Amino acid sequence: MPIQRHRADFEKLPKETLDAWRAIPPAIVGDCMNRTNVMVGAIKPVRPGIVLVGQARTVQCMVGDNSALHVAISLLAPGEIIIAAAGGYMDTAVWGGIMTRAAMSRQIAGIVVDGAIRDIAEIRELGFACYSRGAVPAGPHKGFGGVIDGPVSCAGSPVHPGDLIIGDDDGIAVVPLARQEELLTASLAKIAEEEETNAATARGILPGDGMGLPEPEWID
Repeated sequence: MPIQRHRADFEKLPKETLDAWRAIPPAIVGDCMNRTNVMVGAIKPVRPGIVLVGQARTVQCMVGDNSALHVAISLLAPGEIIIAAAGGYMDTAVWGGIMTRAAMSRQIAGIVVDGAIRDIAEIRELGFACYSRGAVPAGPHKGFGGVIDGPVSCAGSPVHPGDLIIGDDDGIAVVPLARQEELLTASLAKIAEEEETNAATARGILPGDGMGLPEPEWID
Protein backbone atom coordinates (compact mmCIF):
# COMPACT_ATOMS: atom_id res chain seq x y z
CA MET A 1 0.00 0.00 0.00
CA PRO A 2 1.40 3.45 -0.85
CA ILE A 3 1.59 6.42 1.47
CA GLN A 4 -1.39 8.64 0.68
CA ARG A 5 -2.33 12.14 1.82
CA HIS A 6 -5.31 14.47 1.86
CA ARG A 7 -5.13 18.23 1.47
CA ALA A 8 -4.94 19.79 4.95
CA ASP A 9 -6.81 23.03 4.34
CA PHE A 10 -7.85 24.32 7.75
CA GLU A 11 -7.85 27.62 9.62
CA LYS A 12 -4.56 28.24 11.41
CA LEU A 13 -5.25 29.57 14.87
CA PRO A 14 -3.27 32.63 15.97
CA LYS A 15 -0.76 32.48 18.81
CA GLU A 16 -3.05 34.48 21.11
CA THR A 17 -5.77 31.83 20.79
CA LEU A 18 -3.36 28.96 21.43
CA ASP A 19 -1.95 30.81 24.43
CA ALA A 20 -5.46 31.23 25.85
CA TRP A 21 -6.04 27.49 25.54
CA ARG A 22 -2.89 26.74 27.57
CA ALA A 23 -4.86 27.74 30.67
CA ILE A 24 -7.57 25.12 29.95
CA PRO A 25 -7.08 21.55 31.26
CA PRO A 26 -8.46 18.72 29.10
CA ALA A 27 -10.73 17.70 32.00
CA ILE A 28 -12.44 21.11 31.87
CA VAL A 29 -13.04 21.21 28.13
CA GLY A 30 -14.03 17.53 28.21
CA ASP A 31 -16.78 18.40 30.68
CA CYS A 32 -17.87 21.24 28.38
CA MET A 33 -18.14 18.72 25.53
CA ASN A 34 -20.45 16.51 27.61
CA ARG A 35 -17.53 14.17 28.49
CA THR A 36 -16.94 13.38 24.82
CA ASN A 37 -13.91 13.92 22.56
CA VAL A 38 -11.44 12.77 25.20
CA MET A 39 -9.00 9.95 24.51
CA VAL A 40 -9.08 6.76 26.56
CA GLY A 41 -7.24 6.59 29.86
CA ALA A 42 -4.48 4.38 28.45
CA ILE A 43 -3.03 7.40 26.63
CA LYS A 44 -0.49 8.95 29.00
CA PRO A 45 2.47 11.34 28.76
CA VAL A 46 6.02 9.97 28.86
CA ARG A 47 6.77 12.29 31.78
CA PRO A 48 4.77 14.40 34.23
CA GLY A 49 4.23 18.09 33.76
CA ILE A 50 3.59 18.20 30.01
CA VAL A 51 1.15 20.83 28.77
CA LEU A 52 0.36 20.20 25.11
CA VAL A 53 -1.59 22.68 22.97
CA GLY A 54 -1.64 22.80 19.18
CA GLN A 55 -3.50 21.89 16.03
CA ALA A 56 -3.63 18.32 14.83
CA ARG A 57 -2.11 16.72 11.76
CA THR A 58 -3.30 13.16 11.48
CA VAL A 59 -1.61 9.95 10.38
CA GLN A 60 -3.45 6.67 9.94
CA CYS A 61 -0.78 4.01 10.46
CA MET A 62 -0.96 0.43 9.31
CA VAL A 63 -0.19 -1.89 12.22
CA GLY A 64 3.50 -1.75 13.11
CA ASP A 65 4.33 0.53 10.16
CA ASN A 66 5.77 4.01 10.68
CA SER A 67 6.58 4.98 7.09
CA ALA A 68 3.74 7.55 6.90
CA LEU A 69 4.94 9.09 10.16
CA HIS A 70 8.40 9.67 8.65
CA VAL A 71 6.79 11.49 5.72
CA ALA A 72 4.46 13.46 7.99
CA ILE A 73 7.40 14.91 9.94
CA SER A 74 8.54 16.65 6.76
CA LEU A 75 5.07 18.13 6.12
CA LEU A 76 4.14 19.65 9.47
CA ALA A 77 4.44 23.31 10.33
CA PRO A 78 6.08 24.45 13.58
CA GLY A 79 3.77 24.10 16.56
CA GLU A 80 1.54 21.42 15.06
CA ILE A 81 0.91 18.05 16.73
CA ILE A 82 1.06 14.60 15.14
CA ILE A 83 -1.91 12.36 15.91
CA ALA A 84 -0.86 8.80 15.10
CA ALA A 85 -3.82 6.44 14.86
CA ALA A 86 -1.82 3.22 15.16
CA GLY A 87 -4.69 0.91 16.03
CA GLY A 88 -3.77 0.56 19.69
CA TYR A 89 -1.24 -2.13 18.74
CA MET A 90 1.24 -2.60 21.60
CA ASP A 91 3.78 -5.15 20.31
CA THR A 92 5.57 -2.92 17.77
CA ALA A 93 6.69 0.66 18.37
CA VAL A 94 5.99 3.20 15.63
CA TRP A 95 7.86 6.10 17.24
CA GLY A 96 11.25 6.45 18.93
CA GLY A 97 14.26 8.60 19.62
CA ILE A 98 15.42 9.15 16.03
CA MET A 99 11.98 10.35 14.97
CA THR A 100 11.71 12.53 18.07
CA ARG A 101 14.91 14.34 17.15
CA ALA A 102 13.64 14.79 13.59
CA ALA A 103 10.33 16.20 14.87
CA MET A 104 12.12 18.59 17.21
CA SER A 105 14.28 19.83 14.34
CA ARG A 106 11.02 20.79 12.59
CA GLN A 107 9.67 22.46 15.78
CA ILE A 108 6.75 20.04 15.95
CA ALA A 109 4.98 20.57 19.27
CA GLY A 110 4.33 16.93 20.15
CA ILE A 111 2.81 13.58 19.23
CA VAL A 112 -0.01 11.37 20.45
CA VAL A 113 0.35 7.69 19.53
CA ASP A 114 -2.56 5.28 19.84
CA GLY A 115 -0.06 2.44 20.08
CA ALA A 116 3.48 1.83 21.29
CA ILE A 117 6.65 3.89 21.27
CA ARG A 118 10.24 3.05 22.25
CA ASP A 119 13.38 4.90 23.44
CA ILE A 120 11.17 6.34 26.13
CA ALA A 121 14.05 7.41 28.41
CA GLU A 122 15.63 9.28 25.50
CA ILE A 123 12.34 11.02 24.68
CA ARG A 124 11.98 12.08 28.31
CA GLU A 125 15.52 13.44 28.36
CA LEU A 126 14.93 15.38 25.15
CA GLY A 127 11.86 17.01 26.70
CA PHE A 128 9.56 16.25 23.76
CA ALA A 129 5.83 16.22 24.44
CA CYS A 130 4.88 12.60 23.70
CA TYR A 131 1.80 10.62 24.67
CA SER A 132 1.21 6.92 23.97
CA ARG A 133 -0.40 3.74 25.26
CA GLY A 134 3.00 2.45 26.38
CA ALA A 135 6.46 1.35 25.30
CA VAL A 136 8.00 -1.77 23.77
CA PRO A 137 11.51 -2.44 22.41
CA ALA A 138 10.34 -4.02 19.13
CA GLY A 139 10.84 -1.70 16.17
CA PRO A 140 8.56 -0.98 13.21
CA HIS A 141 8.60 -1.94 9.54
CA LYS A 142 7.83 0.12 6.47
CA GLY A 143 5.94 -2.31 4.30
CA PHE A 144 2.34 -1.12 4.16
CA GLY A 145 2.15 2.69 4.12
CA GLY A 146 -0.56 4.84 5.65
CA VAL A 147 -2.69 7.94 5.17
CA ILE A 148 -1.75 11.51 6.15
CA ASP A 149 -4.25 14.28 6.99
CA GLY A 150 -7.42 12.25 6.78
CA PRO A 151 -10.09 11.94 9.48
CA VAL A 152 -9.09 9.33 12.07
CA SER A 153 -10.33 7.70 15.22
CA CYS A 154 -7.52 7.89 17.76
CA ALA A 155 -7.88 6.24 21.17
CA GLY A 156 -11.65 6.59 21.15
CA SER A 157 -11.90 10.15 19.85
CA PRO A 158 -12.49 11.46 16.33
CA VAL A 159 -9.75 13.79 15.08
CA HIS A 160 -9.62 15.93 11.95
CA PRO A 161 -6.66 17.96 10.72
CA GLY A 162 -6.76 21.35 12.40
CA ASP A 163 -8.62 20.20 15.50
CA LEU A 164 -7.18 21.56 18.72
CA ILE A 165 -5.29 19.06 20.86
CA ILE A 166 -5.17 19.77 24.61
CA GLY A 167 -3.01 17.62 26.87
CA ASP A 168 -1.74 17.49 30.44
CA ASP A 169 -0.97 14.81 33.03
CA ASP A 170 -4.58 13.54 32.81
CA GLY A 171 -4.41 12.80 29.08
CA ILE A 172 -5.77 14.26 25.85
CA ALA A 173 -8.90 16.15 24.79
CA VAL A 174 -9.75 16.95 21.17
CA VAL A 175 -11.53 20.24 20.50
CA PRO A 176 -13.24 20.38 17.09
CA LEU A 177 -11.84 23.36 15.23
CA ALA A 178 -15.29 24.70 14.33
CA ARG A 179 -16.22 24.81 18.05
CA GLN A 180 -13.01 26.06 19.61
CA GLU A 181 -14.23 29.63 20.16
CA GLU A 182 -17.44 28.69 21.94
CA LEU A 183 -15.69 25.96 23.92
CA LEU A 184 -12.96 28.34 25.08
CA THR A 185 -15.65 30.65 26.45
CA ALA A 186 -17.47 27.72 28.08
CA SER A 187 -14.23 26.39 29.57
CA LEU A 188 -13.33 29.72 31.14
CA ALA A 189 -16.83 29.88 32.66
CA LYS A 190 -16.42 26.29 33.95
CA ILE A 191 -13.12 27.18 35.62
CA ALA A 192 -14.78 30.17 37.33
CA GLU A 193 -17.65 27.93 38.46
CA GLU A 194 -15.24 25.40 39.97
CA GLU A 195 -13.36 28.17 41.77
CA GLU A 196 -16.66 29.22 43.36
CA THR A 197 -17.33 25.60 44.36
CA ASN A 198 -13.91 25.32 45.97
CA ALA A 199 -14.43 28.60 47.81
CA ALA A 200 -17.76 27.27 49.15
CA THR A 201 -16.03 24.06 50.26
CA ALA A 202 -13.56 26.16 52.23
CA ARG A 203 -16.59 27.70 54.00
CA GLY A 204 -17.90 24.25 54.92
CA ILE A 205 -20.42 23.78 52.09
CA LEU A 206 -19.71 20.44 50.43
CA PRO A 207 -20.01 20.07 46.63
CA GLY A 208 -22.66 17.36 47.01
CA ASP A 209 -24.91 19.50 49.18
CA GLY A 210 -26.61 21.20 46.24
CA MET A 211 -26.83 18.24 43.88
CA GLY A 212 -30.19 16.92 45.05
CA LEU A 213 -28.72 13.53 45.86
CA PRO A 214 -31.06 11.12 47.74
CA GLU A 215 -30.44 10.19 51.33
CA PRO A 216 -28.74 6.78 51.54
CA GLU A 217 -31.05 3.93 52.53
CA TRP A 218 -30.30 1.84 55.57
CA ILE A 219 -29.71 -1.82 54.69
CA ASP A 220 -28.98 -3.38 58.09
